[in-house]
Amino acid sequence: MFDDLFSELTRNILDHGGKKLMVPNGFCERVSKNGNCKLNSWLWDVPEFRRWRVTRLDAGERLQVLNSVAYPHYQNDMPIMGIDLLWFEKKQKLVSILDFQPLVQDKEYFDRYFDGLKSLKKCFSEFNFDMKSNIYDPTKYFSPWALFCKGSNFEAEKILPKVFSSFLKNYWVNLDLSKANENQIKSNEVKLLHIDYDKYSADKDPAHGLFSSFFGKEWSDHYMKEFLFPLSLEKINSSF
Repeated sequence: MFDDLFSELTRNILDHGGKKLMVPNGFCERVSKNGNCKLNSWLWDVPEFRRWRVTRLDAGERLQVLNSVAYPHYQNDMPIMGIDLLWFEKKQKLVSILDFQPLVQDKEYFDRYFDGLKSLKKCFSEFNFDMKSNIYDPTKYFSPWALFCKGSNFEAEKILPKVFSSFLKNYWVNLDLSKANENQIKSNEVKLLHIDYDKYSADKDPAHGLFSSFFGKEWSDHYMKEFLFPLSLEKINSSF
C-alpha cells in the first residue's frame, strides 16, 4: 500500500544529502517464524539530523505499516518529525498520524515552527480528527495540529499522497527556518528532551505488542530500545 510514499520519502532524504547507514544488530530485516510478516529497517545519515530511521512492516492483507522518525541535531531545537501509517487491507481501514512533534509546549515555540502544519490541518478535513488516546498523553510530544486520520481506501489512495507530500515539504521549510533563527532551547536541554522522548516512546508505543506477536517479546524488546528508541537506554538525573 505505501510503496509510493516510501519512495517519495527516500527521494526526499536523498535530495537533502542523505546517505544510508548500516543497520546494527540484525535489525535490518526480520521475518516471523511462520513467514507471514516481514519487518525492514533503514538508518540514514542526513545533514542537520543526528538520526533518521525508517521502518516498514508487511503482514500481507492483515497489516501494512510505514513508520519514520527524524531527530534533528542537538544544536537544533526544531520538532522531531513523526510518521506512522497503518493500512488494514481486509478491513479497508487507514490509520495515519503525521506530526511535527514539539520538544516543548509553549506558544513561542509553536509560533516558530507550526504555521505550515496549522495550514495543512485546515486544508485537509479528512486529517482533522482529534487525537484521543488511552496510551499517549496528546499534550506530551504531540502538537495540537497533528494530522490524524481514520479513513478508508478513498483517504488512503486519494488524500494521503497529497497530505504526505505537503507534510514533508513543510518539514524541510522548518529546517530552513531553524537555520535562519537562533534556537530557543539550548543544545544540552534539547539532548535531555530527546532522551525523554525516547524513554517515553519506548514505554508507551503500542508497536511493541505488535512486534511481540510476530517476532517474540525478547527480540522486540531489543528492537524497541536499541533501534527504535536507543536513547531510552541513557541514564539521566534530570526529569521533566
